[in-house]
Amino acid sequence: MSLAPSGDARPLAVFDVDGVLADVTHRLHHLRARPQRWERFFTAADRDPLLVEGADRLRAALADHEVLYLTGRPERTRRLTERWLAKHDLPTGPLIMRDDHDSRPARWMKREVLRRLSASREIVSVLDDDPAVVAVLEADGWPVELATWLPHSSTLQTAQEHDGRT
Repeated sequence: MSLAPSGDARPLAVFDVDGVLADVTHRLHHLRARPQRWERFFTAADRDPLLVEGADRLRAALADHEVLYLTGRPERTRRLTERWLAKHDLPTGPLIMRDDHDSRPARWMKREVLRRLSASREIVSVLDDDPAVVAVLEADGWPVELATWLPHSSTLQTAQEHDGRT
């Protein structure tokens, strides 16, 4: 997970991808299967519909902020994710992704990244769909909002919090 500075001095608006910008519901069946089909779940992400509410908020944030993506998607899906963002006319980065072998719950991975980023950047908003992520970040005092335009799935919550995969 690279935290290289971008050179942009504007404050950061941090956006999750899955459940905030990308509608993952069409691929959740891969996580309900036994055994779970993680690679199929991730490779199907190129067909995610855009969540208009999240995209509108991101575009509005671009006026005064640098937008940074912080996703639990594994690093190996970087190119697929960048292509998906470009396909929907969204900036393709900066994009911070989970290391391929990092299986911590999303709340701990994202908390660590934000702590590291805040050493050199002002973070003025974080938008995430995972209630556990929002609870941890809110308890730490981050300016975080729960994205509610895609009903949160218990399947996705298990993937984010117990399996540490997204």
